Amino acid sequence: MATLSIIPVSQISSDNNVVTCEIFIAAPRERIFEALTDPKQAVRWWGQNDRYHLSEFIMDTRVGGKWSTAGGSMKMGDINVHGEFLEIDPPRRLSYTWISSWLPKNTKVVWELENQSGGTLVKLTHTGFAGDAEQTTGHSTGWNLVLGWLQGFVERDETVSTRK
Repeated sequence: MATLSIIPVSQISSDNNVVTCEIFIAAPRERIFEALTDPKQAVRWWGQNDRYHLSEFIMDTRVGGKWSTAGGSMKMGDINVHGEFLEIDPPRRLSYTWISSWLPKNTKVVWELENQSGGTLVKLTHTGFAGDAEQTTGHSTGWNLVLGWLQGFVERDETVSTRK
């Protein structure tokens, strides 16, 4: 059983192919799944004005459905990410391909939501970096931010515009 942490904890595989991040969120997994799959909610919480902000989400939330997001980054300028939903098992599991403007290869993201006493253990696994240490390190940092933003949104209704 994983140790529950209220701050994101991440690991990078020794072959620099996999990033895994976990956090405990004091909310039901149904609420978290909804925040992940509802584009109107995702655009409210995914980002931070002094880092990057995703200003649009489009999601056809079904297996084989496409998704995309776009916005701006303080470091990289315009950014976009897109992919296809591979698995949707509410409120337990969500997986999709991930192709970004800064990593134009097909990678895979899996979200696993496990009931825990008083909330949900959220585990994110991002695979397909093929030994690219710079990308695994960058994505590890990025996913830790995303998990913290998700936690702030579902626990305290914190949004991109209210986040400090």
